[in-house]
Amino acid sequence: MRVLGIETSCDETAVAVVEDGRRIRSNLLSSQAHLHERFGGVVPEEAARAHLEAINPMIELALREADTTFAGVDAVAVTVGPGLVGALLVGIAAAKAMALALGVPLIGVNHLEGHIYANFLERDPVEEPFVSFIVSGGHTMLVHVPQPYSYELLGQTLDDAAGEAFDKVARFIGLGFPGGPALDRLAQSGNAHAIRFPRAVTEHVYDFSLSGLKTAVVRYVRAARDKGHEPLAEDLAASFQEAVVEVQVDKTISAAQDKGVRTIVLGGGVVANTRLRALMGEQAKEHGLDLLIPPPELCTDNAAMIACAGYHRLARGERTGFEVGADPSLPLV
Repeated sequence: MRVLGIETSCDETAVAVVEDGRRIRSNLLSSQAHLHERFGGVVPEEAARAHLEAINPMIELALREADTTFAGVDAVAVTVGPGLVGALLVGIAAAKAMALALGVPLIGVNHLEGHIYANFLERDPVEEPFVSFIVSGGHTMLVHVPQPYSYELLGQTLDDAAGEAFDKVARFIGLGFPGGPALDRLAQSGNAHAIRFPRAVTEHVYDFSLSGLKTAVVRYVRAARDKGHEPLAEDLAASFQEAVVEVQVDKTISAAQDKGVRTIVLGGGVVANTRLRALMGEQAKEHGLDLLIPPPELCTDNAAMIACAGYHRLARGERTGFEVGADPSLPLV
């Protein structure tokens, strides 16, 4: 079975064709980073217009790369939330049109569930139970998955998501947008122990908070500059990154132990961060836990993960009605 996936939740137009929920036949992405760079962040109206221009050519290219035609599509899966409402509507409209014209099932997919199912691609099926850490530009959450499609929220961010905090700090130290990847590269040549930034303590053990850390970075830089000293950017990036990642890893490992699971599943754009991948791997091995991490190209927003999640819901008999709309705040739980 071939499922065509469409993902337009934010600033990347993505289309993919996935066969039998595992084999990626095509997975294309049109980035809008250049469009939003001058604004230092995503402009929703600009994102929606760019999706509108890109969606049809991307669908045609994805089918061509998959060596198939519209007639070879058995179902259409699309992100219905969470995300930017205007951007979501473009993908949903395209998916509805395709499914209706072809007479195939439409499957609406939660974007966050898609990040979990990125781990089901190009490998043996993942078996529940497991703990999933989803960390991206808009979300930071720990989820217990005791059985398929059963999600227990253990904790989430109380303020900034990790990706948002990375971008804000990167912009503050002059790295531009998107800042997360640039900060990661810079940190690799810095000393992660040069500056001891605070680790937030939250009332609920599995919640996250990064606004205080972000403020601490700004205050540190301004205090240094007031004394006529410019902090070394590499050390600043590495120390900030370590403060973020250390807490993420500690809480994820603790959650897996508390829930008595042996598997940790990561998902989301920030999972492409090299320090997070390395430290999570080290700690998982030390505690005898299995760790699943998607390759970097499946961490960021992509349509293959949407097609995969859609396939699994389709296989259990689910269908989405054509009345479905965009839900910018769609919860996973």
